[in-house]
Amino acid sequence: MNVFDIGIDALTGGPANHSDHRGRALLVVNVASQCGLTPQYAGLQKLYDAYAARGLVVLGVPCNQFGGQEPGGPDEIGEFCQVNYGVTFPLTEKVEVNGPGRHPLYALLTQTADADGRTGDIRWNFEKFLVAPDGTVAARFAPTVEPDAPELHAAIQRILPATN
Repeated sequence: MNVFDIGIDALTGGPANHSDHRGRALLVVNVASQCGLTPQYAGLQKLYDAYAARGLVVLGVPCNQFGGQEPGGPDEIGEFCQVNYGVTFPLTEKVEVNGPGRHPLYALLTQTADADGRTGDIRWNFEKFLVAPDGTVAARFAPTVEPDAPELHAAIQRILPATN
């Protein structure tokens, strides 16, 4: 099983159809609107703008498990992201990323180690997982790794699909 085989709903309801992204690189990020790291939305949008044409999809996954920092419903979350950060990348339904209610997507993602060798539970909002075009998890980045971090850009560039 790979990431693209796991279903998740879109923020607005219905399937997110991220299996449609098969063959593209995917950056999966658990997001929140009321977190000290929330300004990372701007950097995530810049990443999406910079690499979308080359095959990167940023996928924001709202989660309210860290300090209740994503309390809103789908309409509030979507409006917040659009109005404050101009987000155009896809957002999924709000899910749990840790514990017994952990979404199957995160059950798979959290098996991957970060640069320090750490696997398991998500530490905080804005933890990032880079998924290769074949659906395997290529890298994991701590929440404090900013979207403009050189190591994130380098990892993205390594796995982008080949261009003609």
